[in-house]
Amino acid sequence: MDQRIKLQGIVGFFLLWATVQAQMKIPPETVQQWASVFSTQLRDLSTQYSGSLLLQKKLKDVESIIKIVDLDGGDLVKDYADEIERMLGSKMKSVKRLAESAEDADLYHEFNASLEFDYYNSMLINTADEDGNYVDLGGEFPLEENEHFNKMPVNTQQSNIQVPTNVYNKDPNILNAIYNSEALNDVFIANFQKDPTLTWQYFGSSTGFFRIYPGIKWTPDTNGVAAFDCRNRNWYIQAATSPKDIIIMVDISGSMKGLKMTIAKHTINTILDTLGENDFVNVIAYTDYVRYVEPCFKGTLVQADLDNREHFKMLVEELHVKGEAKIKNAMKESFKILSEARANGLGSMCNQAIMLITDGAMEDFESVFEEFNWPERRVRVFTYLIGREMTFAQNTKWIACNNKGYYTHVSTLADVQENVMEYLHVLSRPMVINHDHDIIWTEAYMDTVLPKTKELFNTKAQSLLLMTSVAMPVFSKKKETLSHGILLGVVGSDIPLMELMKLAPRYMLGAHGYAFLITNNGYILAHPDLRPLYKDGKKLKPKPNYNSVDLSEVEWEDTEEMLRTAMVRGETGTLGLNVKASVDNGKRPLFLANEYFYTNIDDTPFSFGMVLTRGHGTLMFVGNVSVEEGLHDLTSPDLSIATEWTYCETDIDPAHRKYSQLQAAIRYLLGKEPDLECKTVNMSSKCCRGCHWRLMTTPLRCLGDELLLQQTLFDAVVTAPMEAYWNALMLNDRVEPGIETAFLGTRSGLMRIVRYAGVETRVAKKFLTPVDKDNLFTIDHFPLWYRLAVENPPGSFFYYPVNDKGMKYVVATTAVTVSSQGKTAIAGAVGLQMSLDLLEKRFWGITKQDSDTDCSNIEGLCPLSCESPELNCFLVDNNGFTLLSKDRKEIGRFFGEVDGSVMATLIKMGMFKKVSLFDYQAMCKNSHHHASSARPLLSPLYVVVALLRWIFSNAVMFVLDFNFCALWHSDYFVDAKAGYHTTHKQKKVEAMVPCETAYTAFMADSSVREANSIIKCGRCQKMFVVQQVPDSNLVFVVTEANCDCSRQYGPIPLQPKEIKYITTVKCNRMKSQKVRRRPESCHAYHPKENAKDCGGASAISPSITLFSASLLVSAPLLRLM
Repeated sequence: MDQRIKLQGIVGFFLLWATVQAQMKIPPETVQQWASVFSTQLRDLSTQYSGSLLLQKKLKDVESIIKIVDLDGGDLVKDYADEIERMLGSKMKSVKRLAESAEDADLYHEFNASLEFDYYNSMLINTADEDGNYVDLGGEFPLEENEHFNKMPVNTQQSNIQVPTNVYNKDPNILNAIYNSEALNDVFIANFQKDPTLTWQYFGSSTGFFRIYPGIKWTPDTNGVAAFDCRNRNWYIQAATSPKDIIIMVDISGSMKGLKMTIAKHTINTILDTLGENDFVNVIAYTDYVRYVEPCFKGTLVQADLDNREHFKMLVEELHVKGEAKIKNAMKESFKILSEARANGLGSMCNQAIMLITDGAMEDFESVFEEFNWPERRVRVFTYLIGREMTFAQNTKWIACNNKGYYTHVSTLADVQENVMEYLHVLSRPMVINHDHDIIWTEAYMDTVLPKTKELFNTKAQSLLLMTSVAMPVFSKKKETLSHGILLGVVGSDIPLMELMKLAPRYMLGAHGYAFLITNNGYILAHPDLRPLYKDGKKLKPKPNYNSVDLSEVEWEDTEEMLRTAMVRGETGTLGLNVKASVDNGKRPLFLANEYFYTNIDDTPFSFGMVLTRGHGTLMFVGNVSVEEGLHDLTSPDLSIATEWTYCETDIDPAHRKYSQLQAAIRYLLGKEPDLECKTVNMSSKCCRGCHWRLMTTPLRCLGDELLLQQTLFDAVVTAPMEAYWNALMLNDRVEPGIETAFLGTRSGLMRIVRYAGVETRVAKKFLTPVDKDNLFTIDHFPLWYRLAVENPPGSFFYYPVNDKGMKYVVATTAVTVSSQGKTAIAGAVGLQMSLDLLEKRFWGITKQDSDTDCSNIEGLCPLSCESPELNCFLVDNNGFTLLSKDRKEIGRFFGEVDGSVMATLIKMGMFKKVSLFDYQAMCKNSHHHASSARPLLSPLYVVVALLRWIFSNAVMFVLDFNFCALWHSDYFVDAKAGYHTTHKQKKVEAMVPCETAYTAFMADSSVREANSIIKCGRCQKMFVVQQVPDSNLVFVVTEANCDCSRQYGPIPLQPKEIKYITTVKCNRMKSQKVRRRPESCHAYHPKENAKDCGGASAISPSITLFSASLLVSAPLLRLM
């Protein structure tokens, strides 16, 4: 009986399961029919409101009068490199004129210790006192906003002076040097008149002041301090010295405790700040043994790029004092490193120096110098005596003076900056004596000092914020000071890298093509994929390593670094690479076949590269219309052109800067501004003689930029019927609600836009507005919709969802082409933007069967409806992002996050394929704990005694020299204060640090048109059906809703994962030396150099009586602790 009941139960469960399965079977033929109907409606909707068929027809009509040409990348790269070379050459000439003027002014000036001279101090100008009178060194200084200088208020008729807060602005040396530099004013103005593309020109004096043209109002920091010191800037340091190998030796023995160690660390960091990418460095700490602060760098030199310098600074902060100082072994180790580098052709192969930071040198170290450095003295030794004690001053000075170095005494933190700068003056002596005016170019940098710069972070493309500087040293030519090699300062000028990139016209390079520049060290100067900023909360900030991004980290598909090596070596050539690129913030991978062309920029350390995409990227069509016909259509209200491209040079004449590019072009063509330099064919050009505006007979290389405006006129004429077509739809009230915007774009940067819906009703209020940089033609890239369209079959629309801060909508785009003589070129892209409401209305209306549907031949659920709670229906694009779903929160999300079980199965079936991508410019959270440096257990007695000791000690120091910075044994005071304010809890701090990440994107396989399967998920099974939507990039997904597979299949996230290396691999990567090209000049030695000028003690020795009194009181206090 029990067995029969059990058997009945099993049979009943099986019948119930079979019934459920039969009910829940999703008929693939139904889904296929839905996809077909939806495809037809979607295609009709897209073609009707975009006008794509009309545009394609108009292009077909002009095929007989156009010419399709093959772009010759080899010729183009040479032409663009020549243009860049000419521009940089003009900047160098300007700087040379400044240097000559500054040296002549000094030559005929006699130093006047009592000179009284008023100058315009940039921090004090236009500042009045309480009585309304201008303050001293202030005065009236007219300022006017200038478009050329980022709309900053400037004075183009006068330069002015910035003096750091720690430099006395009326010091006789300062006043005499400022008086001399007045001669630069006329040269600044003359340079700007000769070359209106010049930006900032300046002179940085070795005395510390900074003369800048045009004059500005200098804004101090929040504390009212002008911390900027021109002598710390990379352009100054590079121009003042040749490349160098530096070993920093720091004493960490017990005697260096407290303030001494703080000063020593600050000295190390300041030395590191004077190094650049052409220098090499290592840091050694020593007591009775030798310790590399980075064990990975043992026995070698590493490039002093930003990454390594910051790494050293972090490690230096962790140094602790102990033991007894033994300088001899550390000195031997330092000499060995430098000797091996020189012997093996490593490092800078120029200057070599050891920086000794100590509070005293007691050993007999002469034998070390005899063995390693005498008599040639190839290695200079600079010594920094830390602290107030002078006992070992003579020994420390002897080391420097007998090794062509310089000795300084650093007793306070305030002393560090000036004393460190002395070594640069010593290294500059050979160059100064030789009068070798080497011109230097800096790596890319972002000037965050000048006002309004941070505002540009939010208004400019990231790669446009960077600049490079050209600089030249200024020497004293007086014969009486020749052997001293006196460096007066450095003159320079800034060149925005955007201006250089404009010389490689964006339209010539095509949708995926681009140009880039690198330095002799392989670092990026300009590249559309360089991302120098990161988001810290709501603020955009420069990344710590933004200017030391290597070409191999951007062009990472060049795994063997063939491109990088050739460019760094200054070669000219070409290289083909199949690359995986990505658009839409890395979400959408593209497989491109790129052809790289590269060459050297003569007289600079730079190399120029250019990329053309094989296929449509190397073909361009050229059309021709009369100016009159083109001008008529160019003035259409729906038309715009790329604001960041150069159709006309509006920056040369100040009167033209008020015009937009479109306004300038129209005024030029109307003859209202004949002086404008616009990109039309020059009738007198030798390339165009006999052309008679017939562009088809002119060699493309001859036309260059002259083609742009003429092609824009042609595009305006061909696309003009689109305005009438779009307007007719609106006038006849035939626009379906939800169709918001139609648009088109051509290779010439021309765009036409029609707004079917008013701004009040539009969902996509930001789309195609000036702030929507991703969807406009910029100097960095073509619009996103254009780039997506050209990688898909022309005529077939590409649909993708947009989530703009919660405002969700859909964009559809397709390419249009033109053919001639067996060649087909991309002419442009056309599309529309629509609301989700419209798409949902169509989608849900199609995806349900009426109750009277004939279900006799359908196996499975019938009638079937996506509105049923038993089904989930999705529209997913070819990269796996959800376009439509019942839950609007899922729109725009990756489908693998919405339903991991179905996505995982589709990946396994091959319908979607993984694409591995890498980001070598990423920023990751670095979670670590900071513990207090205070003593963990401080008794009340300790706190009281520490405070008493600090008070008495500082009273003594106050009497000695009124210097509050030199707090004798102030570490006890720090500990005492910490005792009051520190808890035993550790605070977790999350900082963003540079890192490398790997992430996955997905791409649908178009050859797999349909799929269906059953997923087993524990006690239930989930059926799904997937069907391609014809003539689109979409797939239709229908799944069972009642089977939860989340336990068996988790979501598939797209978040990038940090690449973490094991210690040995990380070490090898850090110290690896990539191919680099050394600077051509080196000035390490001159026989007339005055090596006896090697520094001296500058501090006053403390009074014996007061010093003894301090010790007498301190001793019993210490015994109480």
